[in-house]
Amino acid sequence: MSPYLTPTALASRRLFMSGLGKATLSATAVGLVVGCESMASQDKMAANPAADTDILNIALGLEHQAIGAYQLGAESGLLQSEVLAVAVTFQGHHKGHRDALARAIGKLGGTPVEAKSTADYAKALNAGSLKSQTDVLAFAAGLELDAVNGYLGVIPSFSDGRLAKVAGRLAADECMHWTVLSQALGKTLPKDALTFGA
Repeated sequence: MSPYLTPTALASRRLFMSGLGKATLSATAVGLVVGCESMASQDKMAANPAADTDILNIALGLEHQAIGAYQLGAESGLLQSEVLAVAVTFQGHHKGHRDALARAIGKLGGTPVEAKSTADYAKALNAGSLKSQTDVLAFAAGLELDAVNGYLGVIPSFSDGRLAKVAGRLAADECMHWTVLSQALGKTLPKDALTFGA
């Protein structure tokens, strides 16, 4: 866990890790997230739109948080131009996740949870404690590692391999982010296999 997260932010991330790990999305919901209308239409009878919307909104809220965190880093004035460019790219990935989740929630008849203000994220994530580029990178790496483990933790709950694949794809994005950030921090690669999702 990142040392920069406040108890409120930690509780939100833990809700995601535990809540999604115990729940399963219908194939309809996941099909809508990944833009596969045929997958969505095959599962209409098994769909539970209210439950799916709740789960997707938890993930959406955390994607909003990631976007806000990268915005705080970008606006901090602490990042060198090359690092800033990477942070903006990663923020773009999270925006893509956000858009896919919001579309799916809308197609399920739900209302996507709204993003908070940058000031709210700054307070919740204790952004005032970030004093250097290293602090920002360590903060972002902690958030990305939590996301990797959260998405990997969901995979065993799916009986449909297509659903597990979606969670795996999201985890892969987050793992890429964590790896790049860790290398920028000068961290060595993990020496042991099976590092993530434990």
